[in-house]
Amino acid sequence: MSAAIALAFLPLVVTLLVRYRHYFRLLVRTVLMRSLRDCLSGLRIEERAFSYVLTHALPGDPGHILTTLDHWSSHCEYLSHMGPVKGQILMRLVEEKAPACVLELGTYCGYSTLLIARALPPGGRLLTVERDPRTAAVAEKLIRLAGFDEQMVELIVGSSEEVIPCLRTQNQLNRADLVLLAHRPRCYLRDLQLLEAHALLPAGATVLADHVLFPGAPRFLQYAKSCGHYRCRLHHTGLPDFPAIKDGIAQLTYAGPG
Repeated sequence: MSAAIALAFLPLVVTLLVRYRHYFRLLVRTVLMRSLRDCLSGLRIEERAFSYVLTHALPGDPGHILTTLDHWSSHCEYLSHMGPVKGQILMRLVEEKAPACVLELGTYCGYSTLLIARALPPGGRLLTVERDPRTAAVAEKLIRLAGFDEQMVELIVGSSEEVIPCLRTQNQLNRADLVLLAHRPRCYLRDLQLLEAHALLPAGATVLADHVLFPGAPRFLQYAKSCGHYRCRLHHTGLPDFPAIKDGIAQLTYAGPG
C-alpha cells in the first residue's frame, strides 16, 4: 500500500521539480554547497571571493574588480550579489541623478558600493552601512583595493535601525540625495520611515530598493504606492545566473512630507 501511495504522488513530485527547478538549483548553490564550503574552508563566501579577487583582479581598477567578482560568482560559487544587469541600472541612475551624497544600507561584499562609487559625480560622497563586522571587514578591503578612500566612501558598521538616527550627528549626513536599500527586504519599510522621520530625504530624493520581488518586500511596496509621498517605478530583472527567477529594483522619487 505504501509503495502504491508513493507511486501515486510521483507525478506530482516530478511536476514540482520541473516547475521549480530554478529555485531548487538556487537552494543547492546558496545553502547546501555554501554551508559545506564554509565548513571545509573555515571562511565565509565573501572572504573566499575576496581571496579570488586578490589573485585575479587589478588593484585600483574597480571595473576589473567587479568583472572578476561576476566571473567568480558564475564559475566558482554563487555570491548572491547584485550582478551586472541590475548593476547597469544602478550605475545609470546614479549617473543620471548625480547625487552629492548617497546612503547605501547593506554593503555586503562591496559590489554595489563599487558600482555607486564609480558613478558618483566629482566631490560626491557615499556612506555605506553593514551590520555584520566580519562581512564589513571584507567590504572595506575591497573598497580600498579599488582605490576609493574614506573621504569618498565611508563604511559604517552597525544595524541600520541604530545607524540612521545618528547619521546627522555622528556622520555629518544632513540629506541623502539617493538611497540604496540592499540589506534585508523585511527591514525596508522600517528604514524608509526612519529616514523620513529624521528628515534625511530631501524633496526629489531617489530611493532604490533591490530584491523587491524575490524574496520580496510587499509591505514596503504597498506603503510606497499608497502613502502619497512617492512616485514609483519598477525595473524588472532576474537574479544573476538565474534569469528565470524574476526580481526587480524599485525606484521611488520622494515628493516631500507634505
